[in-house]
Amino acid sequence: MRLSVLDQSPIPEGSSAAEALKQTVRLAELAERMGYHRFWVSEHHNTESLAHSSPEVFISHIAANTTTIRVGSGGVMLPHYSAYKVAENFRLLEALYPGRIDMGLGRAPGGMPIATRALQEGNAGTVDRYPQQIEDLLHYLNVASHREHRFPGLTASPSISSAPEVWLLGSSGDSAMLAAERGLSFAFAQFINGSGGANYMRDYKANFAPMRHGGKPKSMAAIFVVCAKTDEEAERLASSFDYQFLLLEQGKFVGIVPPEKALAYRYSEVEKMRVRENRKRVVVGSPETVKEQLLRLGREYDTDEIMIATMVHDYEAKRTSFKLLAEAFELSAVE
Repeated sequence: MRLSVLDQSPIPEGSSAAEALKQTVRLAELAERMGYHRFWVSEHHNTESLAHSSPEVFISHIAANTTTIRVGSGGVMLPHYSAYKVAENFRLLEALYPGRIDMGLGRAPGGMPIATRALQEGNAGTVDRYPQQIEDLLHYLNVASHREHRFPGLTASPSISSAPEVWLLGSSGDSAMLAAERGLSFAFAQFINGSGGANYMRDYKANFAPMRHGGKPKSMAAIFVVCAKTDEEAERLASSFDYQFLLLEQGKFVGIVPPEKALAYRYSEVEKMRVRENRKRVVVGSPETVKEQLLRLGREYDTDEIMIATMVHDYEAKRTSFKLLAEAFELSAVE
């Protein structure tokens, strides 16, 4: 089983965005040393609880501070942008860090409607153009170039012999089928949608069209994980997660609160129901407990790669969570 990392640079209550960004870089360095396969960063806009909005910029910084781990976007929200410019950005990253760059693409807004309007101001692009944008991007990367394209012969600079690894990210059956039809790798975000992922992954593999761009179906599942030395300690840390996502559902974008504050909160019966539902998006427990559940998740998805995001208040507890997982799965540490 390969383990990879998605970090959203969450900002704990009482901390700052600048500190969260530094912690993400330190986490990438740790992930590389511990033997994690990939390290991806996300795209969020106008969100006070998450620190970064430009994965392309952050990828370059993280790749410069590491040497072997693959670095990528989880993901670039393509409907906001020109497919040609995105192709150029990632071709440049690939030229700078050959064989290490992943281009994860998504169609979600990554923020509230006001941010979407600002990002797309003066742009006729909508989510409905997303499938065409993917075709355009692959054309510019010379993966799917064809003479009938409206910009025939146009490729992304710089001209290099390799290309970033392209992944479609999604939390629905539509995204899975789009990845299958385009013959692309697919990552299902169970940390966003806790239901149906294994079925969508089966549909993806059953409908994969290798004749489009070659290759075989390649997949991963992404989920939140909170791991500590004991199940009890992990549950204590995860109380911050429970409270945080309840607030997010209520439109309250605040920093991650400490466990003491989360545990003191009195949940209504409806809120308790929402916490139970949100727990489908996270695995919580000791290394033994978490390893068993992640292996089961891998079997359900028929995948050999799990991407992990961790949302806790204390940064050192977050580092410990990833260290314990690496040890439990006996990942090969980089000397």
